[in-house]
Amino acid sequence: MYCVKNIKDDIFWVGGNDRRLALFENVFPIPRGVSYNAYVVLDEKTVLLDTVDKAVSGVFFENIEHVLAGRKLDYVIVDHMEPDHAATLGELVLRYPEVKVVCNAKIEVMIRQYFDFDIDSRAVLVKEGDTLSTGKHTFTFVMDPHGPLAGGHGHLRRDGQDPLLRGRVRHLRRAVGRHLRRRVRPLRTSGWTTPAATTPTSWASTARRCRRCSRRPAASRSRWSGPLHGPVWRQNLNWFIDKYAHWAAYAPEEKAVLIAYASVYGNTENAAEILAARLSDKGVKNIAMYDVSVTHPSVIVAEAFRCSHLVFASTTYNAGIFINMETALHDIVAHNLQNRTVALIENGSWAPTSGGLMRDLLGKLKNITFLDGGVTIRSSVKDEQRAALEKLADEIACSVLPEGGCKKAEVLDHKIDPAAMFKLSYGLFVLTAKDGARDNGCIINTVMQITDTPKRISIAVNKANLTHDMIKKTGVFNLSVLSQEAPFKIFQHYGFQSGKNVDKFEGHADAMPRTENGLIYLPASCNAVLSGKVVATQEYETHTVFFADVTEAAVLSDAPSMTYDYYFSHVKPKPQPAAEKKVGWVCKICGYVYEGEVLPPDFICPLCKHGAEDFEPAQVIDSWTSGAPAGARRIPPASHRAMLPGSHHHAYPNINI
Repeated sequence: MYCVKNIKDDIFWVGGNDRRLALFENVFPIPRGVSYNAYVVLDEKTVLLDTVDKAVSGVFFENIEHVLAGRKLDYVIVDHMEPDHAATLGELVLRYPEVKVVCNAKIEVMIRQYFDFDIDSRAVLVKEGDTLSTGKHTFTFVMDPHGPLAGGHGHLRRDGQDPLLRGRVRHLRRAVGRHLRRRVRPLRTSGWTTPAATTPTSWASTARRCRRCSRRPAASRSRWSGPLHGPVWRQNLNWFIDKYAHWAAYAPEEKAVLIAYASVYGNTENAAEILAARLSDKGVKNIAMYDVSVTHPSVIVAEAFRCSHLVFASTTYNAGIFINMETALHDIVAHNLQNRTVALIENGSWAPTSGGLMRDLLGKLKNITFLDGGVTIRSSVKDEQRAALEKLADEIACSVLPEGGCKKAEVLDHKIDPAAMFKLSYGLFVLTAKDGARDNGCIINTVMQITDTPKRISIAVNKANLTHDMIKKTGVFNLSVLSQEAPFKIFQHYGFQSGKNVDKFEGHADAMPRTENGLIYLPASCNAVLSGKVVATQEYETHTVFFADVTEAAVLSDAPSMTYDYYFSHVKPKPQPAAEKKVGWVCKICGYVYEGEVLPPDFICPLCKHGAEDFEPAQVIDSWTSGAPAGARRIPPASHRAMLPGSHHHAYPNINI
């Protein structure tokens, strides 16, 4: 039975999925299989863009028959002659004998090598810059020789002027008069890429292993991308384009450290672990470690393209590089990696030679900087080698971290004044959610617009909040933007108490207005409301960042938005003359007071969830603590909380920092 997808207007996906294939091109692991994408354009003339592998030929022809609905097939455009794209071309010609085959001269030659049908009578030969009009659509062809890497390739899109354009991106790219050169394997056919007007991008499930080239002019207006493998992309095209720009220039995607090690009995692995630990201590946080014996080489290659600094640690094996490490390094060299900083660690019981051999192999690459602090180990790490690893970590850290960062890395974490965080500029918002019949809300201060199309925002929510748990479960929320008209009681109600202990909407939930998603919002003291549907999350130590599409938004008033600074300057009550005092501990973050001379070292503030390290000794106002036993955990009234030492800090614990 047919299975088609209407991509856009008169463009249909007619490909198929091979979920049983384990290795792409019999090299790259694809645990979820691969898609073979082909597209039909229904115009005055019908066009098939690419064919598929024989593995999915059955559903492929059913799909074409369904989409054509009795119409003849006028053209098939042959992108290139790899069997996963052209294996069904012969059967297609038998089924549609009037079809014309659009290809270049080289492809025509290779068609004769694969098939016995009469190509002379049906070939439409095109060359650089030729066009093919099918009615509403005009196809423009640009020569694009390509190389040996696996993965999805090809591109199908609409630009701002509405002609349908098709192409593919591989190692040697020609577009906008620019050549981006990569190694080209002989005896591969030439495909087609997009016209000079706009340069597209393409993508596939194996994209990181496919270090193909593309460059996008500033005027690119691609709306969607339909590769020959993988999903059709309609959003975030600039993200893919940026990746290709990095790969084309052999520029690292991130300031990061890859540590790939080959170990027989664990001693070389131990050295790699020590190095990673010392790098982390020095402030280098973006570290990736791989055992080459259990990691596919394609993963090592992908990480080598991502990371700016590469560390290879290998034992000496039969007077050479350990087998799996040698395989990974040969793959990196074959991909012509450039512009990296490399450090080497070698091990050997008698004659450690792997370091020099690795240097010789990687020395074939362009713009490779070898760090002087290489390390030689004889059997196992001793004090001398540990010192050498320490030196190497210093060298890498000083190269990876911002200028001067390596010198400050060890002490930076010990010199954090929480008050400095309060100088960051925030807005203030009431975040509402619902789980079943239960409504809840809290104060947050971290909201940011991510994209304009679609309208997408991010919010950071403390994991201690009940509202956080509700959003995590339901995936929807409302955001009421507080205005400068908001009174202090709003912060008291939504910020000074937890929904885990009280029902913040008890008795008046039915009277509150709701948006179309069924969630409450605050009509008063707010100037806008936004409804969000979560599309992605990112977990951090204390907070979860929710990325959400805006599903509804409305302006409620023209009053200026409440800011963090405005709250402290104009809304939060000012300190009052102190009354009788007694000894206690006050939270520097939220103002919560613990009574007693000794604060337990494992004490956690019940409001802001900060530990004992964020409390300081204080003289507690006796007007509200009088008669309370030592260790009593009371929340002072807001008016008193504002009088406490450290009142310049947070006075609303549920606000995110």
